[in-house]
Amino acid sequence: MILSDKQIKKLITEQEMISPFEETINTGISYGVSSYGFDAKLSNKMFFFDKELNEHLILDPKNIKEKDGFFHVLESNDFFIVPPYSFALGKTKEYFKIPSDVLALCIGKSTYARCGLILNVTPLEPGWEGFVTLEFSNSTPFPIKLYVDEGVCQFVFFQGDEQCEVTYKDKLGKYMHQVDITLPKNKL
Repeated sequence: MILSDKQIKKLITEQEMISPFEETINTGISYGVSSYGFDAKLSNKMFFFDKELNEHLILDPKNIKEKDGFFHVLESNDFFIVPPYSFALGKTKEYFKIPSDVLALCIGKSTYARCGLILNVTPLEPGWEGFVTLEFSNSTPFPIKLYVDEGVCQFVFFQGDEQCEVTYKDKLGKYMHQVDITLPKNKL
């Protein structure tokens, strides 16, 4: 069952599912609780690929470290510019604690999608918690502006009819308790 605004607010209040929580705001690019979801805000830090890397370099998802120089880090209190045909990582301003009987899916906001910005986020599994790392691809030949502290994506929550046997927390998932933008990592 997909959760409604009333059910989402109840989980936010009773289980601190999303923090900080703000009511729906429709100025700028909207954020907060919507009819059947929650629009999260973009934080003030992003990772961008270094365009000057060797064209023969291969990114290995089993062995990427921030210090390797694949990404450069930018911080802003206003906005970021995602260059044409590029990829960037950001994160939500909100911290999520997904209950053990809930699965969250993240989808892009139509305002950005209509500009050619593609958002990919894997599901937030039952029992997962942390700041969500967001993956952005600019599919256009034009730079796209991303606004800090405004809605950047929407999470839709599905509640299972029963508890799952093993949560993300139970299996000691490698992306548990993310605080910063998190690059691919091997299981520790």
